[in-house]
Amino acid sequence: MIRLAVFDCDGTLVDSQANICVACERAFEGAGLIPPPRADIRRIVGLSLVEAMQVLLPEADDALHRSLATDYKNAFHAMRASGELADEPLFEGIAEVIETLADDGWLLGVATGKSDRGLAHILAAHGITERFVTLQTADRHPSKPDPAMLFAAIAEAGATVETTAMIGDTSFDMAMARAAGVRAVGVAWGYHDVH
Repeated sequence: MIRLAVFDCDGTLVDSQANICVACERAFEGAGLIPPPRADIRRIVGLSLVEAMQVLLPEADDALHRSLATDYKNAFHAMRASGELADEPLFEGIAEVIETLADDGWLLGVATGKSDRGLAHILAAHGITERFVTLQTADRHPSKPDPAMLFAAIAEAGATVETTAMIGDTSFDMAMARAAGVRAVGVAWGYHDVH
């Protein structure tokens, strides 16, 4: 029996909120808009960028949402290129959880609103890329809570819905797990309130 544990990235594996907030603020400022409060920005972590901008600025049109998403990516890339990114540490105990699950025979995956490039960078920075057999991102799938990322992870790993768990910090992660019919495991750290 193949058991698969799929992790969210931002807020579950790594603490990336500082960089996410700065990139979002720069995107809004670049468009001549007042950035939303950081608490609001943290609540959209996990969504794909266009969907996140729709939540942060619901009165805007689709063109502005797409433009803000592009500006966010550009701000993040500029921060990375200039060495300006803040440290994005693994949350305490995550390295041990990954090792324990792998040692116990679990296959590991990631399902994230990050881009392929962003996910590859963060996993490589922590030396954990090889631990994951499936990497699903917003570049190839609809935004959470759509279950497409989980279904792709399950198929790629050769697992089943019954033997898969989704581990995340947001309501989007839990809703995606429910939509896919997999076990939902919420963590008490991260960017959404525990409820």
